[in-house]
Amino acid sequence: MRTLRSLKRFGAAALTLGALACGGTDPNKLDVRAEDGTDLPLRAVTPELQARFNEGDKLFDVTYGEADGLGPLYIRVACSSCHQGASRGPGSVQKMAVVGADGVTPAEDQSALAYGHTVRPFKAAGATQAIQAPANATNVKLSLRVGPAVFGRGYLEAIADSEIERMQAEQSTRDDGIHGRVNRVTYHSQANPEQAFQHYQPGQTNLIGRFGVKARIASLDEFTADAMQGDMGITSPMRPTEAANPDGLTDDGKPGVDVDLTRVNAVGDYMRLLEIPKRAEPNSDGVRLFSQARCDVCHVPSLRTRADYPFAPLAGRDAPVYSDLLLHDMGPALADGMVDESAGSRDWRTAPLIGLRFFNDFLHDGRAKTLQDAILAHQGPGSEANDSVRRFQQLSSAEQTALIDFVSSL
Repeated sequence: MRTLRSLKRFGAAALTLGALACGGTDPNKLDVRAEDGTDLPLRAVTPELQARFNEGDKLFDVTYGEADGLGPLYIRVACSSCHQGASRGPGSVQKMAVVGADGVTPAEDQSALAYGHTVRPFKAAGATQAIQAPANATNVKLSLRVGPAVFGRGYLEAIADSEIERMQAEQSTRDDGIHGRVNRVTYHSQANPEQAFQHYQPGQTNLIGRFGVKARIASLDEFTADAMQGDMGITSPMRPTEAANPDGLTDDGKPGVDVDLTRVNAVGDYMRLLEIPKRAEPNSDGVRLFSQARCDVCHVPSLRTRADYPFAPLAGRDAPVYSDLLLHDMGPALADGMVDESAGSRDWRTAPLIGLRFFNDFLHDGRAKTLQDAILAHQGPGSEANDSVRRFQQLSSAEQTALIDFVSSL
């Protein structure tokens, strides 16, 4: 049944990609479960975890209406609106920030954005005013964030804190400008006593951020509760308060908290259990060139997960995520004016290189339409990636193609 769903979701494109990954295998004989699906559970999943995955998968696709607590303001009506097929997009979020004269540095005074930094264009449950960017405000920078893929995110959560800290320590001694750092974040939710993945308390600080393009959230259940509240206006015991809005509404069409912890945790577990899409055997030249260009300093091929992670298939193993999960200064060209915890306007978490063959665009805002465009966009004044981009540009055309082919196979 999972195979049929994947076939329906990706159609002929998925079959063709699978055939290429298998070296031209007849697509009519492909096992999509084993090859290319993006909405499939861990390969070592137990029947119990498979049932958990199915439950969360169903809830991930639920469309919310006013009677379910949608609004008063919202951006999307379902988790899958921003992460269709557990992949990237098509939904997106528009952010706004008051910036200084350089158009990049966040201004000290952000009071012009009385209801926060997120555009919420749609209204429900009696709301009469949406949250939009201030009209004619020349000092407000607008930016886009495409909904990221959520497959393989359990691997990111399972990576040991010590591994991420090790990456920071190792990079601090480099002489090529690469000096990633952990985004130390605060837990902004209420405690979640119904799961075993974290036991954070409201206001707890110094956590390692992993999720979001600036690594502002530490765990997948908080990622879920945050997205429900911020994107759909769906409150939960972890995030029981409606987001501030111009009408001053404190509730919606469903009185009180909209969903219970059981739902939040089921969706969180669905993301924890999503597998990294199966990869083709890499070309050795591509692997070598990826390292030669020093792409693997930030896009670290593998980090070790903690031995006590509650889902056994992810515990004590190498997580092939191609990320150090650290923040890096990418210069003013990619800056968005936003501050997320200790991440500044120019800082971005190293994007995990997982399932890129399913993407139609790249970078946080989708500005890059090809992988080569994405690589070159890493270059700019003060960017930590300048040396790597220079090394890429010094490769021959054939070598550049080999490197890109390798990345696209991940």
